[in-house]
Amino acid sequence: MIKKYLIERRSWIILFLFIHFFILLVAYFDTEIPLLPIVYIVFLSLIIFILFLMIRYNKETKFYKSIEAWENNLDLTSIAAPESPFEKIIENAVTSQTEWLKQMASQNLISLEQEKDQLLSWIHEVKTPLTAIRLMIDRIENKTMKSQLTYEWLRIHLLLDQQLHQKRIPFIENDLYIEVIDLKVLITKEIKDLQSWCIQKGIGFDLQIEVKEVLSDGKWLAFIIRQLLTNAIKYSDASDIIIKSYQQDEQTILEVKDFGRGIDPKDVSRIFDKGFTSTAKHQDNAATGMGLYLAEKAAKPLLIHIDVHSTLGTGTTFTLIFPKRNQFLHITSM
Repeated sequence: MIKKYLIERRSWIILFLFIHFFILLVAYFDTEIPLLPIVYIVFLSLIIFILFLMIRYNKETKFYKSIEAWENNLDLTSIAAPESPFEKIIENAVTSQTEWLKQMASQNLISLEQEKDQLLSWIHEVKTPLTAIRLMIDRIENKTMKSQLTYEWLRIHLLLDQQLHQKRIPFIENDLYIEVIDLKVLITKEIKDLQSWCIQKGIGFDLQIEVKEVLSDGKWLAFIIRQLLTNAIKYSDASDIIIKSYQQDEQTILEVKDFGRGIDPKDVSRIFDKGFTSTAKHQDNAATGMGLYLAEKAAKPLLIHIDVHSTLGTGTTFTLIFPKRNQFLHITSM
């Protein structure tokens, strides 16, 4: 800030030095004027000017230092009170701009809330005819036609479910309810919902549930597991998916292992990025790139860590690492 202050006041400093240099120059060439007293006066004047600069520096930079330290969070309380007319002009400009931004942010938030509510309402309304369509499909006797329609119905159902949870994730902290969850019951239900898709692709499941209970939110945990299962089914054919849970270092571990096409090593670090699908199969139009992204977003408030290990052409293992029980004191206090 000292350097900036000197640059800001350089014209005044240059003028002061020029005037005193001019006085010394006149005294040097004019023999009628004694040089030594003039040098002494100039020296004292220079000391006074330096002291003046030091005093003015603290006074004049106080406001600008607070502006520089301001975190741009629309909170003006941390900005020092202006003293000079120019500082007041800046404060008025910043205040008016901040108030305008607050109004715009408030309007945008209201608009976003309305859009979210409308979309959630629409999704719930769509579920009614979707349920009716499922009942109609169940009455179809042609097995091939029934299987194909069930698969397409399931795709629509999963996309709607994904969209529903995507809109709820920003407010997930308000929706958490931590309780004891029966892992086997939860996983079995999710597998049953995906049964028609699995039959069509010849996929089976091998459940090895050693740890049957975990502390978590049932709805959001089901959503996370659903994304991992749909991801495993989507990229597997005629093979089993192994799901097992066990205890390790006082933490519950849940693994979902498939024997599908696997993930390219260069893609592993990006699979949780929003909208990322694949570089190896970039032409795959069925992938949305949202499932794993949403799963990780939902896992963070639950203190669940998602790890992935994959070998291209061999398969992929997703691992859910649940927090220790005492860590839930942090979640329940949200």
